[in-house]
Amino acid sequence: MRRLQTITVLTFALGLLLGAAAGSAEAQFRAEEFEYGDRFALPEGQEPEIWNPAMRKLLDGGPMIGGTIRATDPRTYCAMAAAGYDFMWVEMQHEATSWEQVARLWRTCPGPAAPGTRIAYADEREIQHATDMGAAVIVVPTVDSVAEAQAAVDWTYFPPMGRRSSGGGQGPGEIWNNVPGGYRQTWNDNVVLILMIETLEGVEAAREIAKIPGVDGLFAASGDLGNFSGFGEGDAEYEALITEVATAAKEAGIHACAPLRWADRPDFTCFQAGTEAANIRRGAQAEIQQAEARFNNTGGGGASSNAAALLANLTAECGSITYEADCYAAVESAAAAAGSLSDADRGLIVGRLGEIVAANPNQAARIREIAAGGGIEVQ
Repeated sequence: MRRLQTITVLTFALGLLLGAAAGSAEAQFRAEEFEYGDRFALPEGQEPEIWNPAMRKLLDGGPMIGGTIRATDPRTYCAMAAAGYDFMWVEMQHEATSWEQVARLWRTCPGPAAPGTRIAYADEREIQHATDMGAAVIVVPTVDSVAEAQAAVDWTYFPPMGRRSSGGGQGPGEIWNNVPGGYRQTWNDNVVLILMIETLEGVEAAREIAKIPGVDGLFAASGDLGNFSGFGEGDAEYEALITEVATAAKEAGIHACAPLRWADRPDFTCFQAGTEAANIRRGAQAEIQQAEARFNNTGGGGASSNAAALLANLTAECGSITYEADCYAAVESAAAAAGSLSDADRGLIVGRLGEIVAANPNQAARIREIAAGGGIEVQ
């Protein structure tokens, strides 16, 4: 009986203590009431300097152009980074490249084009790897909802705007360690965050996504919007999706992004350019055609300079098809221009199209159809 009484008294006393402790703990701190400090604030009156060339281009109204890199060879990367692009779009969504390989590329050539990447998805690990390794442009694919978009913002930006952890890495420690004003102090003003709208759900949420603070641009994903909608460029249904994405960006006062071949479409100010493979093919073909043109001037034969650029572009975009839409655009340009060429140059265009059709049976019917629209019959 005494033991039972003792246990009862102890239980009652313990309950009082725990209740008091719980009440005390609840009253001690509330995160939402905390006022963020000024440790990372710039001196009063000092504006953050824009050291990211990609952000500078956006602030100037564009065009901001990123070169696409899928290779892991630093020499190839360095050639692209020095070619005149504003940033490098390192492909991490559709390649098996490791972050260690990407870190080596950026460490070898941190400029003049800003390091950037399309990550695989919007989570802390992916974005933290990219930013800590030096990325100053983050492209996030297949954003379907406001929640996904907010997650991308959270992991891209430092507090109080986001939730990025301050963990070091070669980005803040080596590549950007001497930027004006300090990396941590000016990061939120310099990083570029682009969200790709690629699905029907993403288009539906695009206007709300575009309003989220920290989103700099919406990318109208030409390939996957066709993949997810079942329509292609030129179809009314497809074009309505593209218009909705561009309108969402414009109304929110941010940038509409797209493939570089859309540089002539209204409202688009930032672009993804071709891959290093396409550039190598394009450059080689241009060099070869120029040599052939010079040879022709001495009586040897070859394509004129008017046809040379068309042939080079066909080879670059269709010689090894990475993006079907880019190949089809090259075919359309060549077919449209062929009518004003000499018979000899027109024959070269037709011949090149025939080679492309033979090498790409899955796209052959569409290539023939586009060529026929320009008056060219391809066997």
